[in-house]
Amino acid sequence: MFINIHTHNPRHAGEWSIRNIYRNFDHAATGSPLSMGLHPWNIDPGTWKAGLDQLKKYSTAPNVLAIGEAGLDKLCKTDWALQVDAFAAQLSWVHETRKPLIIHCVRAYDDILKMLKAYNIKTACIFHGFNRNVSIAKQIIGHGYYLSFGSALQLNHVRESLRAVPLNRIFLETDDAETPIAVVYQLAAETLGMSVDDVISQIRQNTTSVFGINIA
Repeated sequence: MFINIHTHNPRHAGEWSIRNIYRNFDHAATGSPLSMGLHPWNIDPGTWKAGLDQLKKYSTAPNVLAIGEAGLDKLCKTDWALQVDAFAAQLSWVHETRKPLIIHCVRAYDDILKMLKAYNIKTACIFHGFNRNVSIAKQIIGHGYYLSFGSALQLNHVRESLRAVPLNRIFLETDDAETPIAVVYQLAAETLGMSVDDVISQIRQNTTSVFGINIA
């Protein structure tokens, strides 16, 4: 069973996945594993606080395994101060709920790390879709956080980053890419010099550790 900890796509056969939703939070009623949060791309000055109220209402459901994706993005059109306010509000909610946090980060690693410290976030934080170099990977891992890799493992510098991360700090995902999760696992296995089965076993252990669930 492939574990996909972050996807916007429907679940496929042979896959256990956490589907991300960033609107229509009442979908939590489906009972399937979800993450939900206010994505920096979609934060509107007139509506985000109402969205935050909805997030708080529905994210306490037991099938909502994580808050996010939430974070900061220096390349998107959303006003920076607005992004910071929305992320800060979600950090306060993470601090209250103690649920893991899935982080969207684009060219804002230092900013996010400072905010995680300022809000005293002690729960697991997963920087999803990681595609940066070894130096940034080590910086994040040095703070005790996790990295999730996807189809960017086709790039040499991302493979180098994966090799630099302790196995108990790794997750795999598809995000919104069409690349099947099985291909991502194959890329990870080749990069790490492991069998696909051993990678599956390691990700299963990490999933149990972070999300508190056992996957057969």
